[in-house]
Order: sequence, then structure tokens, then C-alpha cells
Amino acid sequence: MALPDDFIYSLKQNNPIENVIGSYVSLKKQSRDYICLCPFHSEKTPSCHVHPSEGFFHCFGCGAGGDVITFIMKAENLQYIEAVKLLAERAGMPMPEDARNNDFSRQKARILEINRSAAKFFNKVLRKDPAGEKGRRYFQMRQLDPKTIIKYGLGYAPDSWHSLSEHLKTEGFTEDEMVAANLCGIGRNGGIYDQFRDRVMFPIIDLRGNVIAFGGRIIDGSGPKYLNSSDTPVFKKSRNLFSLNFAKNSDEKRLILAEGYMDVISINQAGFENVVATLGTALTPEQARLMSQYAEEVIISYDSDGAGQNATHKAINLLSEAGVRTKIIRMEGAKDPDEYIKKFGSLRFKQLLDNSDGAINFELAKCRNDIDMNTDQGRVEYLKKCADVLASITSPIERDVYISKVAKEQGVSREAVTQQVESIIRRRKNTASKQEWLNIRTFSSEYKNNPDAVKHPAEFKAECGIISFLYKNPDETDNISHRLAPECFINDFNRLVYQKIIEKIKNSADFDIMSLQSEFTADEMGKITAILAKSREIEINRSTAEDYINILLKSYSERTEQQPASDMSDDDFRNFARSMRNNK
Repeated sequence: MALPDDFIYSLKQNNPIENVIGSYVSLKKQSRDYICLCPFHSEKTPSCHVHPSEGFFHCFGCGAGGDVITFIMKAENLQYIEAVKLLAERAGMPMPEDARNNDFSRQKARILEINRSAAKFFNKVLRKDPAGEKGRRYFQMRQLDPKTIIKYGLGYAPDSWHSLSEHLKTEGFTEDEMVAANLCGIGRNGGIYDQFRDRVMFPIIDLRGNVIAFGGRIIDGSGPKYLNSSDTPVFKKSRNLFSLNFAKNSDEKRLILAEGYMDVISINQAGFENVVATLGTALTPEQARLMSQYAEEVIISYDSDGAGQNATHKAINLLSEAGVRTKIIRMEGAKDPDEYIKKFGSLRFKQLLDNSDGAINFELAKCRNDIDMNTDQGRVEYLKKCADVLASITSPIERDVYISKVAKEQGVSREAVTQQVESIIRRRKNTASKQEWLNIRTFSSEYKNNPDAVKHPAEFKAECGIISFLYKNPDETDNISHRLAPECFINDFNRLVYQKIIEKIKNSADFDIMSLQSEFTADEMGKITAILAKSREIEINRSTAEDYINILLKSYSERTEQQPASDMSDDDFRNFARSMRNNK
């Protein structure tokens, strides 16, 4: 959807890209620009560059890039018009009237409405309906306070195939909307049925207070213990966290990561607002990076069984990659936080949090698993595993403390352990350097997914050069567009960008290549910013641009000469003749 240029210009002026990105990640000043760890992939060396003067960002690690609108699209998983609306709200700007009639936006708005209506229905059944007695007994058994039930909007889905769908019909929602929200499924006979039946219900609420999905726990009978909403246009389970809408308001710079909905609610009810959980899946890289925006430290409070310990190990690695310190709760006398709080109270749980052990001790303890420590071979294997763990510690002081601890514990020289650890660090640095360079070449160079760049490197470089030259010299558009027809471009994407730039420059007094945002996807804008970022390394003047034009004209001439005239379309022939005539 096209929005007025002056509106988009004002929107960007009121949402400086460095301020918006800086609210998601920590920016470091570098000359006139900024660098940061990319929020869209895991990395330890900053490869994302933010250019305030030109209004775009580009990551040399994963290829993400674009303007402030693109950033919000990727960060919040929004469509273009939705990202614009979010930025407009952020800046207190009213949206143009014609921007309010977008089909996809309307669908998402309707799904949010139907979710809110469903949440009210489930909650009303739990509190007042005779059919909700089973749910009321369950929450009483779990010792939930009525205030907690209200706070989390908990509910109960009746043991019926159609109670929710019939209610939603009275609210004016269609069957298609119910299916799109994943509240209903389609049966074999083509009719719909309620997805959630005979379950206590946990609404999942985003940071803006919208009900975006549901989790349902079975009380008895058959079926999976938990049933969670599938992904919908308003919900991606890998990118959200249960109760983050409450945890983000905590004054503490640490989060408690629990395993399930009831653990979170019990911990929150005990007075700890800063607790979250994943949504029926293991922790994902996106969730780890999301947590890093709100906390410097995460205390993992998973179940003490084998599955919980394995999940803890995976979470430690993901949180470490996201740059978050990690600690582990060691619970004795209870299998999970909910049971621990019921048995020992909130004060003991706070002591558990305050005395939580570092992730390093947890990982060192795991090194003993399946090893016979009574044999020399077992001890050697254990020490090698420990060295791997110790090599992952970035702080030299902290690493030195743990090296001394392991060496003393096993009665070996500190020097031997240090030597082994430093050898692993050197090897990892070499591997990481090679990988970083490979990533940069893979994602930001001309060769990513571009067979044309490999087959026609000179032409591809020339095409990117022309795009960059027009970006910096829009006044040269008439001259270049008259001499260089789009058909002279070999790469389809570059050709389209070239055409759109020419159109924008000719139709807008204030050209901004980032105004192409509405016509390209977020990933495509990343490719465009890759071209612009590359052009910052070299000077493209009129003489260089002239060389690029000649390369493309010569290549086009050679390609068309190889094609029999009878096979050339009239348009191809006219464009070829025009480009040759203008080049004389």
C-alpha cells in the first residue's frame, strides 16, 4: 500500500533509526555511525552497522538490512503497514485515512478481536458457569488466588465440541475467522469444531496487551497434557514468551525462566514478577534474544528430572550466545518451582534464587555424567570435557578461578589445565574467524544466491555500481536512464531495483531509496542495503559510472547479437537499438 511520501518522511524523522534500534540492542558509536550485535541472528562479534545519516542499517553477518520500518517489520514480525502503524503510535502521529483499509491488517485485527472474545468466554465459564466447576476445582487444588486468576485471565473450555464456536457466532465472527485464529478446526464433514475442550485455559498476551494465542491444560481423560495454539497471523510461538507482558515491568535486570504456565503463575503469585516461560517448545534463539532485551541475567528454574536438565543445558548455550549471564536453581525436596513454593514458601524460594549457582558449575557437574571417575581414563576424559567448558568462559579472571578449582579438585597441575584450555581457545578463535569471514562473504557479498554474480561478475558489479551511483546522485537519472535500458541488466532483482529507483526519482521531489520499502519484502530490502553498504567502501564517480554503463551496454550487445533477429521481440529490438544509438 502506497502512503504519502511526506507522511513516511515525517514518520522517519520522528523515529530516528538509531533510537529505535537502540531500544532493542546496545549500540556502540563508531565515527558517525553505530555498530551492534545483530538482533536477528546469534553472534559474538558485532556485524550490524547503523547509518543514521542515510537512515538504514545492514548486517554483514546475516544480510538483514533496510530502514527503520524494515527493522520493525523484522523485529516485531509485522507486515509493512503494521510496522508503519506501530512507528506512528510511537511518535504520536495519526495514520492517513486510506492506510486503514489493508486486507491483511484487517484479518489480524479480527483475529485479535476473536481471541479477546474467546478469552472472555473461557474466563466467564470458569467464574460463573456450572460447566466451569471442574476448572474451578482444579485451580483451587493448585492453590491459585482469585486475584491471580483475574490477573492472568485464566479460564475453562467446556467439554463440548461447539460451545465456543456457537458463542463466537453470536458475537458476529465467521467460521473462517475462527479457523484462522486456530480456535476451531475443520472436521471430516466440512463443519467446524472447538479446538479446546475440557481444558483449563491460559491466554497468551503480547507486550501490547493483545491476546494472541492460548494454552490449554487437560485435567483428566485422554489427549496431550498441554494443547497450544498453532502459529497464526498474530502469533509465532518461537518469538513470544508467556508472562513477558508482566515481567518486562519488573525493576530487576534479571528474569526467571520457568518450564510451564503453572510454574510461572505460582512464582508470580509468590511475589516474583520477573518470570517467563516458553510456549510448549524448547527455548529458541529468538526467545533468548528477546530475553536479552529485558535482562542481563537469567535464572533457569526448570524441573529437576532428566528432561529438565537437558533443557537447561540447551538454554544455557542459547542464552550465552545472546550475551546473557545464566544461573541455575538447584532444588532439593521438590521436582519443580510450583511444588517447592507450596512446600517451603516464597522466602525460601527467594533464597534459592539469590544462592543460585552459575551455569559453569552446572556444566562442570554434567561433565561427570556417564564417566567412571575411579579410573585414570575416566578422569582424563572428565578433565578434557571440563577444559571445553572452561574455554567458553570469556572473562579471564572468572576462567582462572574455575581452572584453579578443577585442577585442585582432580589433583593435577594448574598449568596443565591452563595449557589445555588455551589450546581450545586458540582453535575456536581460528574457527570463529574463518566462520565470520565466511558469513560475511556468504550473506553480504554479491555472491549470495546469485548465480548471475558468478557467471557474469563484471556485469553484476556494474549493476550494483549503477544502483549505488543513482542513490548518491539522483540528478544523473535522466542521463543514465536514457542511455541504459533496464533490459541491459542481467540480474532480475537488480533490474527491478533499477526500474523502481528511476520511477521514484522521476515521481518524487525528495528521493529516498528507502521509500522502496513498500514495494519490496524485508529480505529484499536487506539485499538493497547490502549493495549500498558495499558502495560505502569505494568511491563511485561519473568516470566509474561511465565504465559501468559501457560494461552493461557491451554485454547486452553481445547477448542480443548471439540471439537470432527472428527470436527478438519488438521491444527487445527497440531497446537494443536505442541503447546502441545513445552510446554513440
